[in-house]
Amino acid sequence: MHSVSYRANALVTFSLTILAFICAIASLTDNFNSPSPTANVQILNVNRFQKRPNGDDEVALTLDISADLQSLFTWNTKQVFVFLAAEYSTPKNSLNQVSLWDGIIPTRDNAKFTIKAYNKYKFIDQGSNLRGRDFNLTLHWHVMPKTGKMFADKLVLPGFRLPESYR
Repeated sequence: MHSVSYRANALVTFSLTILAFICAIASLTDNFNSPSPTANVQILNVNRFQKRPNGDDEVALTLDISADLQSLFTWNTKQVFVFLAAEYSTPKNSLNQVSLWDGIIPTRDNAKFTIKAYNKYKFIDQGSNLRGRDFNLTLHWHVMPKTGKMFADKLVLPGFRLPESYR
């Protein structure tokens, strides 16, 4: 009465239904996690602060970044993408964001780190707006789950200031 293809179809359909249910439960359990990441960033040195030939300001920094992002990891977390951005305002733009450093954290064991690094990407402002400018360093993270929607948040670290003159 039931052919082999009919039975195989029923088995595959049942298996996929169970798999979808397990994925939905895994995604829903992430809502019960309340992460509390911590971070500290220090500017060890302003290596270069100059006006480029086209009139743009450019800054090269040495950064000391330490963070504990272990609370972002659950059993549904595949990896975490993290990046550090400089955020400041100018008369022309109320919010400027410049990415300085980024990384991918594959496991909970790698989520607690301290690194000393140069800014990985150039800190350039289109114009001469950086002299004496106050800015925040903001650590952003995007949690990439094995199943479900991606979660993003940030931690703002205020109180940084660039020099008044070029070096």
